[in-house]
Amino acid sequence: MNAFSFVIFATPLFWPVAASAQLNVLISGGFSGAYEQLLPEFERTSGIKVTTGSGASQGAGPQTIAAQLARGVPANVVILSREGLSELIAAKRIAAGTDVDLARVPLGVAVRAGSPKPDVSTVDAFKQVLLKAKTVAIPGSTSGIWLTTDLFPRLGIAEKINVKVTPRGTDATGMVAAGSADLAVMPVSEIVHAAGVDFAGSIAPEIQFVQVFSAAVVAGSGGIEGSKRLIEFLASARASEAIRKSGMEPLASSR
Repeated sequence: MNAFSFVIFATPLFWPVAASAQLNVLISGGFSGAYEQLLPEFERTSGIKVTTGSGASQGAGPQTIAAQLARGVPANVVILSREGLSELIAAKRIAAGTDVDLARVPLGVAVRAGSPKPDVSTVDAFKQVLLKAKTVAIPGSTSGIWLTTDLFPRLGIAEKINVKVTPRGTDATGMVAAGSADLAVMPVSEIVHAAGVDFAGSIAPEIQFVQVFSAAVVAGSGGIEGSKRLIEFLASARASEAIRKSGMEPLASSR
């Protein structure tokens, strides 16, 4: 996860458009917190109305972004993990050269609001927290795939912990908030603003998985100039504060 690609459009951020201009966006949970804060300003300053739908970056089931695009759900722009976007690019679902990395985020641990926050700052401490938990919730998308296929087996605990894989990150935090899971492991950006949970901390650097969230224009969709304007806005310096407040590090605006 050390190499990042950036595409910055040279066109101005804002210029007059028809009042009827409209975009459809499909977004995964990781970047949603920042996006929801930023969207009203984009609509107000650009005159473009945006309709937003959601889906998982990767995984199985009918609500992944790839599955929605495959069955014809209208979308001009997608925002999802770089791993999920790479799959869409390989499937020729993305307009060539329009992908931009927006932000990156580490994995953290969520616990029920008000409960003691366990130490997860070292490999052994994190491992012991998982082993003591009755149920560990993880989203069934990019981070959850990595946890179940890479980290948990590498730590030697894959067969020793009770993992509940949920369709979306909101389902994982919902389980923790309801008390049906002791903790959730997921991108920090999906924890910090979730209702009913507290952020216990990021997992140890030695076992960390830093996700990059990216945006791109859907191949064959109309309104390509408006789509590029939205992506440029999300990659601009004015979006940086909202991105940081959501637990992420802005990428494109640092260039």
